[in-house]
Amino acid sequence: MKQTKKWAFSFIALLVLGLVSCTKNSAVNNLSNADTRIYITQRDSTVNFSNYKTFSINDSVTVINNGQSSKSLTPTGQAFIDAISKYMQQAGYTLVSNTSNPDLGINVTYINTTTTGIIDYTDYYDLYSGYYDPTFWGYGGYGYYSPYIYGVYQINSGALSIDMLDLKNAAANGKIKIIWNGLIRGEGIADATTADSQVQALFSQSPYIKAN
Repeated sequence: MKQTKKWAFSFIALLVLGLVSCTKNSAVNNLSNADTRIYITQRDSTVNFSNYKTFSINDSVTVINNGQSSKSLTPTGQAFIDAISKYMQQAGYTLVSNTSNPDLGINVTYINTTTTGIIDYTDYYDLYSGYYDPTFWGYGGYGYYSPYIYGVYQINSGALSIDMLDLKNAAANGKIKIIWNGLIRGEGIADATTADSQVQALFSQSPYIKAN
Protein backbone atom coordinates (compact mmCIF):
# COMPACT_ATOMS: atom_id res chain seq x y z
CA MET A 1 0.00 0.00 0.00
CA LYS A 2 2.80 2.41 0.90
CA GLN A 3 4.60 1.55 -2.35
CA THR A 4 1.41 2.27 -4.34
CA LYS A 5 1.00 5.67 -2.64
CA LYS A 6 4.65 6.44 -3.33
CA TRP A 7 4.27 5.74 -7.07
CA ALA A 8 1.01 7.67 -7.21
CA PHE A 9 2.65 10.70 -5.59
CA SER A 10 5.63 10.50 -7.96
CA PHE A 11 3.32 10.31 -10.98
CA ILE A 12 1.35 13.37 -9.83
CA ALA A 13 4.56 15.31 -9.16
CA LEU A 14 5.89 14.51 -12.63
CA LEU A 15 2.56 15.44 -14.17
CA VAL A 16 2.55 18.82 -12.39
CA LEU A 17 6.16 19.52 -13.40
CA GLY A 18 5.33 18.61 -16.96
CA LEU A 19 2.36 20.96 -17.01
CA VAL A 20 4.42 23.79 -15.53
CA SER A 21 7.17 23.20 -18.10
CA CYS A 22 4.68 23.14 -20.95
CA THR A 23 3.06 26.32 -19.68
CA LYS A 24 6.41 28.11 -19.48
CA ASN A 25 7.47 26.96 -22.94
CA SER A 26 4.10 27.90 -24.36
CA ALA A 27 4.31 31.36 -22.79
CA VAL A 28 7.78 31.96 -24.22
CA ASN A 29 6.84 30.69 -27.66
CA ASN A 30 3.71 32.83 -27.72
CA LEU A 31 5.45 36.12 -26.94
CA SER A 32 4.62 38.87 -29.41
CA ASN A 33 7.40 40.94 -30.98
CA ALA A 34 6.51 43.79 -28.64
CA ASP A 35 6.91 41.50 -25.61
CA THR A 36 10.48 40.61 -26.60
CA ARG A 37 11.70 44.19 -26.85
CA ILE A 38 13.97 45.76 -24.27
CA TYR A 39 14.44 49.54 -24.11
CA ILE A 40 17.67 50.88 -22.64
CA THR A 41 18.53 54.56 -22.26
CA GLN A 42 21.73 56.16 -21.01
CA ARG A 43 22.64 59.79 -20.48
CA ASP A 44 25.60 61.93 -19.58
CA SER A 45 24.60 62.89 -16.04
CA THR A 46 26.60 66.14 -16.26
CA VAL A 47 24.42 67.49 -19.07
CA ASN A 48 21.45 69.82 -18.64
CA PHE A 49 19.30 69.09 -21.69
CA SER A 50 17.46 72.41 -21.36
CA ASN A 51 20.65 74.14 -22.48
CA TYR A 52 19.96 72.93 -26.03
CA LYS A 53 17.23 74.38 -28.25
CA THR A 54 17.70 73.09 -31.80
CA PHE A 55 18.41 69.70 -33.35
CA SER A 56 19.00 67.97 -36.66
CA ILE A 57 18.77 64.30 -37.63
CA ASN A 58 21.11 62.47 -39.99
CA ASP A 59 19.25 62.01 -43.26
CA SER A 60 19.93 58.26 -43.47
CA VAL A 61 20.29 55.23 -41.20
CA THR A 62 23.58 53.41 -40.73
CA VAL A 63 23.08 49.66 -41.06
CA ILE A 64 25.67 47.37 -39.45
CA ASN A 65 25.03 43.84 -40.69
CA ASN A 66 27.41 41.21 -39.30
CA GLY A 67 30.21 43.74 -39.15
CA GLN A 68 29.57 45.25 -42.59
CA SER A 69 28.31 48.83 -42.69
CA SER A 70 26.22 50.74 -45.17
CA LYS A 71 23.97 53.78 -45.31
CA SER A 72 20.34 53.52 -46.36
CA LEU A 73 16.98 55.21 -46.11
CA THR A 74 14.15 52.72 -46.32
CA PRO A 75 10.51 53.47 -45.45
CA THR A 76 11.20 51.88 -42.05
CA GLY A 77 14.26 54.06 -41.50
CA GLN A 78 12.26 57.14 -42.46
CA ALA A 79 9.53 56.11 -40.01
CA PHE A 80 12.07 56.05 -37.17
CA ILE A 81 13.55 59.40 -38.24
CA ASP A 82 10.06 60.93 -38.36
CA ALA A 83 9.21 59.52 -34.93
CA ILE A 84 12.41 60.87 -33.37
CA SER A 85 11.74 64.28 -34.91
CA LYS A 86 8.17 64.19 -33.56
CA TYR A 87 9.14 63.43 -29.96
CA MET A 88 12.07 65.85 -29.99
CA GLN A 89 9.72 68.63 -31.08
CA GLN A 90 7.17 67.60 -28.48
CA ALA A 91 9.99 67.99 -25.94
CA GLY A 92 10.37 71.61 -27.07
CA TYR A 93 13.29 71.38 -29.49
CA THR A 94 13.26 73.04 -32.92
CA LEU A 95 14.17 70.98 -35.98
CA VAL A 96 16.71 72.68 -38.25
CA SER A 97 18.93 71.54 -41.12
CA ASN A 98 22.38 70.14 -40.43
CA THR A 99 23.86 73.28 -42.04
CA SER A 100 22.09 75.62 -39.59
CA ASN A 101 24.40 74.98 -36.62
CA PRO A 102 22.04 72.76 -34.61
CA ASP A 103 22.71 72.40 -30.89
CA LEU A 104 22.07 68.65 -31.10
CA GLY A 105 22.69 66.07 -33.80
CA ILE A 106 21.06 62.65 -33.93
CA ASN A 107 22.46 59.52 -35.59
CA VAL A 108 20.35 56.38 -36.06
CA THR A 109 21.90 52.92 -36.43
CA TYR A 110 20.36 49.52 -37.09
CA ILE A 111 22.54 46.61 -35.95
CA ASN A 112 21.95 43.06 -37.15
CA THR A 113 24.21 40.18 -36.21
CA THR A 114 24.20 36.42 -35.88
CA THR A 115 26.43 36.45 -32.80
CA THR A 116 26.03 37.74 -29.28
CA GLY A 117 28.22 40.69 -28.43
CA ILE A 118 28.65 44.07 -26.80
CA ILE A 119 28.40 47.42 -28.53
CA ASP A 120 31.61 49.08 -27.38
CA TYR A 121 31.40 52.79 -28.13
CA THR A 122 35.19 53.17 -28.11
CA ASP A 123 35.24 50.85 -31.14
CA TYR A 124 31.75 51.64 -32.44
CA TYR A 125 32.62 55.10 -33.76
CA ASP A 126 36.23 54.18 -34.62
CA LEU A 127 35.33 51.18 -36.75
CA TYR A 128 32.43 52.85 -38.50
CA SER A 129 33.57 56.47 -38.43
CA GLY A 130 33.34 56.61 -42.22
CA TYR A 131 29.59 56.34 -41.88
CA TYR A 132 29.39 59.09 -39.26
CA ASP A 133 31.42 61.76 -41.02
CA PRO A 134 31.58 64.72 -38.59
CA THR A 135 31.67 66.95 -41.68
CA PHE A 136 27.92 66.31 -41.95
CA TRP A 137 27.53 68.32 -38.75
CA GLY A 138 30.03 70.99 -39.84
CA TYR A 139 32.89 69.69 -37.68
CA GLY A 140 35.29 68.10 -40.13
CA GLY A 141 38.37 66.65 -38.47
CA TYR A 142 36.68 66.19 -35.09
CA GLY A 143 36.35 62.77 -33.46
CA TYR A 144 33.43 61.31 -31.53
CA TYR A 145 33.56 60.72 -27.79
CA SER A 146 31.25 58.78 -25.48
CA PRO A 147 31.45 58.96 -21.66
CA TYR A 148 29.98 55.47 -21.35
CA ILE A 149 30.50 52.04 -22.88
CA TYR A 150 27.70 49.46 -23.02
CA GLY A 151 25.20 47.71 -25.19
CA VAL A 152 24.37 44.08 -25.51
CA TYR A 153 22.81 42.82 -28.69
CA GLN A 154 21.48 39.31 -29.11
CA ILE A 155 21.62 36.48 -31.64
CA ASN A 156 18.94 36.84 -34.35
CA SER A 157 17.51 39.89 -32.61
CA GLY A 158 19.06 43.00 -34.05
CA ALA A 159 19.14 46.34 -32.29
CA LEU A 160 18.32 49.95 -33.06
CA SER A 161 20.56 52.60 -31.55
CA ILE A 162 19.81 56.34 -31.40
CA ASP A 163 22.71 58.63 -30.47
CA MET A 164 22.23 62.26 -29.41
CA LEU A 165 25.29 64.41 -30.08
CA ASP A 166 26.39 67.64 -28.42
CA LEU A 167 27.20 69.89 -31.39
CA LYS A 168 26.73 73.11 -29.43
CA ASN A 169 29.93 72.53 -27.45
CA ALA A 170 31.86 70.50 -30.04
CA ALA A 171 34.26 73.33 -30.88
CA ALA A 172 34.99 74.04 -27.21
CA ASN A 173 35.39 70.34 -26.40
CA GLY A 174 37.39 69.51 -29.51
CA LYS A 175 35.17 66.47 -30.04
CA ILE A 176 31.55 65.50 -30.64
CA LYS A 177 30.24 64.14 -27.36
CA ILE A 178 27.43 61.58 -27.20
CA ILE A 179 25.18 62.83 -24.40
CA TRP A 180 22.30 60.35 -24.72
CA ASN A 181 21.71 56.95 -26.25
CA GLY A 182 18.56 54.94 -26.69
CA LEU A 183 18.88 51.26 -27.55
CA ILE A 184 16.07 48.92 -28.59
CA ARG A 185 16.68 45.19 -28.87
CA GLY A 186 14.34 42.32 -29.53
CA GLU A 187 12.26 40.87 -32.34
CA GLY A 188 10.62 42.75 -35.19
CA ILE A 189 12.31 46.08 -34.46
CA ALA A 190 12.59 47.05 -38.14
CA ASP A 191 8.87 47.67 -38.50
CA ALA A 192 7.60 50.98 -39.84
CA THR A 193 4.18 50.45 -38.25
CA THR A 194 5.65 50.28 -34.72
CA ALA A 195 8.49 52.79 -35.13
CA ASP A 196 6.52 55.54 -33.40
CA SER A 197 5.65 53.45 -30.33
CA GLN A 198 9.22 52.16 -30.04
CA VAL A 199 10.71 55.66 -30.10
CA GLN A 200 8.01 56.86 -27.72
CA ALA A 201 9.08 54.18 -25.22
CA LEU A 202 12.64 55.55 -25.21
CA PHE A 203 11.51 59.14 -24.70
CA SER A 204 9.03 58.09 -22.01
CA GLN A 205 11.87 56.76 -19.88
CA SER A 206 13.95 59.89 -20.58
CA PRO A 207 11.78 62.71 -19.14
CA TYR A 208 14.87 64.88 -18.64
CA ILE A 209 15.04 65.46 -22.42
CA LYS A 210 13.31 68.85 -22.36
CA ALA A 211 14.25 72.11 -24.06
CA ASN A 212 12.78 74.17 -21.22
